[in-house]
Amino acid sequence: MNELYGRLLLKKELSEVPAQAILFEGMKEISKTKIRCSRCGKTSEKREVQLPIGAYYCPYCIQMGRVRSDEKLYHLPQECFPAVSYLSWEGNLTSSQQSISEQLVQLNQKHETILVQAVTGAGKTEMIYQVINETLKRGEAVGLTSPRIDVCLELYQRLKKDFSCPISLLHGKGEAYTRSPLVIATTHQLLRFRHSFDLLILDEVDAFPFPDNDILSFALKQARKPSSTLIYLTATTTPDLERQVKLGHIKKLQLPRRFHGFPLVLPQFFWQSKFYQMIKKQRTTGYPLLIFVPEIRQGRALTQDLVEKFPKETISFVASTSTQRLDNVEKFRQQEISILVSTTILERGVTFPKVDVFVYYSHHHNFTRSSLIQIAGRVGRSPQRPEGKVYFFHLGKTNSMLEAYKNIRAMNQAGGF
Repeated sequence: MNELYGRLLLKKELSEVPAQAILFEGMKEISKTKIRCSRCGKTSEKREVQLPIGAYYCPYCIQMGRVRSDEKLYHLPQECFPAVSYLSWEGNLTSSQQSISEQLVQLNQKHETILVQAVTGAGKTEMIYQVINETLKRGEAVGLTSPRIDVCLELYQRLKKDFSCPISLLHGKGEAYTRSPLVIATTHQLLRFRHSFDLLILDEVDAFPFPDNDILSFALKQARKPSSTLIYLTATTTPDLERQVKLGHIKKLQLPRRFHGFPLVLPQFFWQSKFYQMIKKQRTTGYPLLIFVPEIRQGRALTQDLVEKFPKETISFVASTSTQRLDNVEKFRQQEISILVSTTILERGVTFPKVDVFVYYSHHHNFTRSSLIQIAGRVGRSPQRPEGKVYFFHLGKTNSMLEAYKNIRAMNQAGGF
């Protein structure tokens, strides 16, 4: 039964089916020609998704196991956890962080939907500790979710140190679920939850693939209890969120200043022809170098080129397709790798102390305004080195590059710099 509390699962995902399980139709007919999946909420034309045996299936969430019209989904209502204070973090918040932390606790009591927009490196994670712990102290369930695996891994490492309760980490390449009061999961994994969380926090709400994704929006809504709190966290909001703020549907809290009191690092623009010259200069500092590329093929070619040109450096490349991605990211964090080339997979949610960032072909259309803001935000996050280098190498400045620069400068001004 522990596998099923607050969950929505296929029969084959269960080791055994409890007698108390609530059964849902896998697919529901909504008209003579259309049928809807009960797990992801997507509607299909019957003629397009009919199996030879006559049953229907959902093609949209099939990567998580096939939902069929002739099979059931299984669920048990969420049960309470021990009402315990689990927070062991002994750090201090700045006055600005403390103000947001206290407001989150108050708004959580009213089951509000909240948007926290805080600049990169503002300390968003620490600001949610109090509201998480207050929820756990009531014996309620907390979910922390993000569209990106790397963000979930980073959150897991941080919260595992600072909370003494069991924490489940769920992603496509992860371990099996074990029942716990605090769950960290990619947004896709929310499809396996139903009315589970009293507090659900979505970190990096604007990160691909969440925006404009009907399935993930449905999963987010279904995973929450009908009476619950939803908190969005990001440094770069979306037009849709801002529209909901104006309509009064979402409460917005803003923090334009980093926790260590130093300004955001402004990017500098260089012609692409200066790229290798500036790498050579940067390597004399000994600081780790993170290079962003717009496409996987460019990343592979550039990495091979760098290995030849800088034989004394330890160089690696990571992308969504990399089998050693998690290991290489950790090695870079431990400074066992000195130059890491990456696609935008590492643009957000990861912290590397003392790092410099170069953007290769920053004029490429894959580097959007929000992407470049997030990339620049990897630099200067640590109080040991609150400055650093953010270099955009290009063949002509784009609107995205210029808007990213203006946004970072505006946030610094809002922060009092």
